[in-house]
Amino acid sequence: MNYKIVRLNTAAKSDITSSVLIIYTGGTLGMAYDESGALVPFNFGQILEKVPTLTQMNIAITVISFPEPIDSSNVNMQHWVDMAYIIYENYDSYDGFVILHGTDTMAYSASMMSYMLEGLSKPVVFTGAQLPISAMRSDARENLMTALEIATAKANGNPVVPEVCIFFNHMLLRGNRSKKVQSVHFDAFESENYPALAEAGIIIDYNYPAIRPFEEGKKLKFHNKLDNHVMILKLFPGITSQVMDSCFNIPGLKGVVLETFGSGNSPSEPWFLKSLEKAVDKGIIILNVSQCNGGRVIQGRYQTSRDLLRIGVLSGGDITTEAAITKMMFLLANEKKEHEIRRKLITPLVGEMSLIGLS
Repeated sequence: MNYKIVRLNTAAKSDITSSVLIIYTGGTLGMAYDESGALVPFNFGQILEKVPTLTQMNIAITVISFPEPIDSSNVNMQHWVDMAYIIYENYDSYDGFVILHGTDTMAYSASMMSYMLEGLSKPVVFTGAQLPISAMRSDARENLMTALEIATAKANGNPVVPEVCIFFNHMLLRGNRSKKVQSVHFDAFESENYPALAEAGIIIDYNYPAIRPFEEGKKLKFHNKLDNHVMILKLFPGITSQVMDSCFNIPGLKGVVLETFGSGNSPSEPWFLKSLEKAVDKGIIILNVSQCNGGRVIQGRYQTSRDLLRIGVLSGGDITTEAAITKMMFLLANEKKEHEIRRKLITPLVGEMSLIGLS
């Protein structure tokens, strides 16, 4: 892929204290209005004109842009491989990484990066904007500036946030614990089941107990295999056996993230349970997650979820749908044995779920 590379002269070389690689994939942050008033991709070679305060940060900044910026609604597995590969190839050359990404699927991409970059010990900060960087009231400048500061923050010589995260509207969230909840407000993301990693006010107040600790000597491993023979099935009152069976009979289907009610509850009609049982019997892995933003699956708490446990449906605990489906895609491609896939789906790999409450 022919990436566009721009190196920004943000300060005198003698003043440079750290380095960041910005990966621009697309999204609102990197858009600007042209003379006709239409939104077009922004030329990052001119970013110092839009954000002159960058020159005060004493950071060596390199921008790698995708050849064609993508709307995040079009993000696919190859884009994930490209993002992870860029970080892997440039890992030793930079103190941290900032990924500029559209908001709609940012939580999916951040979740997937946390799995694909095994052994990560440097910051990978996703950010974006609800308004273009050229807009008068844009949130892009503050999101970008703070993301860069977080990506280079160190304590005792080590990165403060050595994990994949999302910074948006003053809040730093663990990437694989986040989800987009707003389309018209600046506070677009939340992490209901895990505390914020930091809050940016006059200072950036880091929540150190919530941040994954830095591990000395960790070697980064890049996983480039993913399997998208998966689906998300959201339950609703009135769902029919025809819908269930047609989903489970999709050719090649290997895994299903089942969005259930409340704490993991579902209909208890015999036809519903029989449909799930047939799917499990033919090797389809089903992971139960809650439809609630702050939900946690506790299979067996009520009779309606006790039947799921008996059938062999797995409990996703407090994992988000975004983290669940990307984890399933990752494990299906990188584990050969079904029992290992099933075991790892209900086990925290990179802080994407809590250990307590899993069935």
